Amino acid sequence: METRAIVIENYGHADQLKASKVELPELGEHQVLVKVHATSVNPIDWKLREGYLAQMMPWEFPITLGWDVAGEIAAIGSKVKDWQVGQKVFARPETTRFGTYADYTIVDDHLLARKPDNVSFEEAAAVPLAGLTAYQALFTHGQLKAGEKVLIHAGAGGVGIYAIQLAKNAGATVITTASEKNHALLKELGADQVIDYHTTDFSEVLENVDLVFDTMGGEVQANSFKILNEQGRLISIVGQPDEELAKTVAVAESIWLQPNGEQLQEIADLMAAGKVKSVIGHTYPLTAAGVKEAHELSATHHAKGKIVLTNE
Repeated sequence: METRAIVIENYGHADQLKASKVELPELGEHQVLVKVHATSVNPIDWKLREGYLAQMMPWEFPITLGWDVAGEIAAIGSKVKDWQVGQKVFARPETTRFGTYADYTIVDDHLLARKPDNVSFEEAAAVPLAGLTAYQALFTHGQLKAGEKVLIHAGAGGVGIYAIQLAKNAGATVITTASEKNHALLKELGADQVIDYHTTDFSEVLENVDLVFDTMGGEVQANSFKILNEQGRLISIVGQPDEELAKTVAVAESIWLQPNGEQLQEIADLMAAGKVKSVIGHTYPLTAAGVKEAHELSATHHAKGKIVLTNE
């Protein structure tokens, strides 16, 4: 099947993004075709566009970027049991060169979650990659439990917003770093303490922290070891921790997201109950020009919350 998509035909700057027609692969027996109502932008999108991940993902061009989708099922594979045409869903599909910056995208049926009725397509599209990253860092790898103290770096970012809410729902004491203008929002989302990184060195004011969720790397990551207790864990999504520093705590590792429909459904249920919400800082149309602007904003690392692309 042919679909309109925003693709790259070479690695490079945002001006490589263009609208094109793409022939999708045949629908597998455990796959569904989703009509895309919204998708969102994550740093992996522009890092891949610039060629940083070319060795890890040696794909042929053209490449359709985007690995978040919210929409409705347009067709189902021959062995799909639990899903029907017309259902409203969202997902973090497998990472392939047929991404979600398109009118239609293919998703494996086990990766789907039901879109809650009280959540818009835009709000749902913001969740999968960022929300699952937060979930897996905190719980799958970080083993966060009720009553523990967690520091989430860059709480106002795309991943941080979900991490604060998920940690709070799990009964943890939540500390985060953010610039002053975002403090009220983060407290509303559940942060118990917000540290202004412009004026305060977190490593001088915190101690006996159980878990650090590192979204920054570098010096921030290195300084995070100072505040962890002996049973402390540091989970990073940006870089492998220093081996010597890692010996001072129980766990220090860098993780890579695994798409997971069951975990996404857990987040969906929290959203349906009003316990987790998306914070969308910016919305652009799913056009070559819209995606270009969205990528340029994402690359500044200063967008608040999530950047969403709408396809209405």
